[in-house]
Amino acid sequence: MWLGLLLALFAAACYGVASAIQAVAARAMREDRHGVDPALLLRLLRQWRYLISLAFDAIGLVAQIVAVHILPLFLMQAALSASIVVTALLSVRLFNMALSRVEWSAVAVVCGGLALLGLSAESQGSGQASFGFRLALLVAAVSLGALGLAAGQLPDPARTAALGLVGGLGFAALGLAFRLIPSLALPGLLTNPAAYTVPVAGIFAGWFYTSAMQRGGVVAATAMMLVGETVPPALIGVLLLGDRARPGWTAVAYLGFLIALAGALALARFGEVSPPPAKPSEPELSRV
Repeated sequence: MWLGLLLALFAAACYGVASAIQAVAARAMREDRHGVDPALLLRLLRQWRYLISLAFDAIGLVAQIVAVHILPLFLMQAALSASIVVTALLSVRLFNMALSRVEWSAVAVVCGGLALLGLSAESQGSGQASFGFRLALLVAAVSLGALGLAAGQLPDPARTAALGLVGGLGFAALGLAFRLIPSLALPGLLTNPAAYTVPVAGIFAGWFYTSAMQRGGVVAATAMMLVGETVPPALIGVLLLGDRARPGWTAVAYLGFLIALAGALALARFGEVSPPPAKPSEPELSRV
């Protein structure tokens, strides 16, 4: 159990670093294009900062894959929401931001909520969900494409919040898919719809979350992403997959989950990272 929690927190740290770097990369490519730019990820792949962020994402992903087969989903997803703590602390060090007493208190709240979850959680449930549920998860992941494109047509700030939420739902589908892949053996893997959910959900999650940060406030995008990523998998894990707390600790688990999520949302405003100033040797474009 504690090994899984440590791996989940390590994944959260990697994701927190990656999010801060991606915010800088995305905001450096701000455009007035209406809707969602279909070539955004391709253009970002030419930026060294974005490539570094992908390396952190990849390392975190490996840790998450291992942890999700140890922890119940409500603990796993709450632990991942702690990535915003890393983003906040990184902002203090690298982006000349300051944490007030309220924000330091929010850091302590997230840590306290995770500690309660760690004390109350049992091992994950044995439920693996039916084939129909796995197929429905794949269909839901595909439908995120249409939802994200529709969200991109909204006026700001609703556009930013909606794209952040759709991106979070993509990350949620990704976490559920990892849970529903019990083995990487090819015969079973090729017939498991959850295996196809991984690339679909991963692409849409990265695309729409980055799009939300590109033109809108990273604050709203991060907050809504955390809600979409954390709440649905936790509910599905408890209702369908048999995740549960230790006997007599159910109330503590609920309290810890709510505390960790509330603290993470309070810290979400530290995702507002500004792009680095242009170097003196680089001429700035004049504004009309």
